[in-house]
Amino acid sequence: MTGVDDRAAGALYGLAVGDALGMPTQSFSRATIVARFGSLLDGFHGGPPDQPIAPGLAAGTVTDDTEQALLLARLLLDGDGVIDAQEWARRLLRWEDDMRARGSLDLLGPSTRRALAELLDGGDPAQTGRFGDTNGAAMRIAPVGIATPPYDLDVLVDAVVAASAVTHNTGIALAGASAVATAVSAAVDGAALPDVIERALAAAELAQTRGHWTAGAHVVDRIVAALDAVDGLAPTDALDVIDAQVGTSLRANESVPAAFAVLRVADGDAWLAGRLGASVGGDCDTIAAMAGAVAGALTGASALPPSALTALRGAEGIDDLAAGLLALRARR
Repeated sequence: MTGVDDRAAGALYGLAVGDALGMPTQSFSRATIVARFGSLLDGFHGGPPDQPIAPGLAAGTVTDDTEQALLLARLLLDGDGVIDAQEWARRLLRWEDDMRARGSLDLLGPSTRRALAELLDGGDPAQTGRFGDTNGAAMRIAPVGIATPPYDLDVLVDAVVAASAVTHNTGIALAGASAVATAVSAAVDGAALPDVIERALAAAELAQTRGHWTAGAHVVDRIVAALDAVDGLAPTDALDVIDAQVGTSLRANESVPAAFAVLRVADGDAWLAGRLGASVGGDCDTIAAMAGAVAGALTGASALPPSALTALRGAEGIDDLAAGLLALRARR
């Protein structure tokens, strides 16, 4: 059995490891990944020269998924658990400026960029995220799961909405983010994988009614279908099914179900979940990061290969952030 501090740190380390594993493969098709890296990624690789988003990045380097999650963690700690929408917008825009100055192509996603531009033009924070149906909220939501106990789903979903609505205020996006946050929260609490998934589905069902309506399949139904589709399959066969039947796009009702399917196939193993997610294609760094966050919370940071944690680049300060988020959780 692992301790709660190990599981909390594991959520952030699992996210970062999955993100770094998917850095060189993101935006490539499943077929291209198989041809270049094999049917299942064996570990960290550098960004190849033709990588559309991360060309030339060193092996083990994290991307926007980890950086924005850590940014949200710091905002939660600075606000004693309270999210100020204007301050969150300012920090996200400063983060993008810093990324651009570093020459990175991994900038704000389409939903976030559009919403922040409207907000800074005087838009209503309750309206700026009305078109955000992508996975930007879900990819960075793990700190909310660490900081919020899983016992009252209304409280947990409220925390997800507070951290997400300014950029992703649709039922689809909030359901995806609530599923990931609740899975992390339940896993940090010590729940086993079946219970983690059950609670995640309940939270997603609740969150689907929040925010603005947008056309698209419900996240809960898509997660259930994804879990059924990979049931009993060998890992590489499961990846082909996720690619073809679940989807790996930026849409929250594809990438979040894909992450839960990866989690099921990996049976909670964070290192395997990261490698599987990174091998599936599409927005695979985000899929690997979400699956890795939940799996890391299930088994703890101590279950990840020490060499992988040592090789991470750009994920400093995780232990202190995890401890701070746990302190918030205790007060709640």
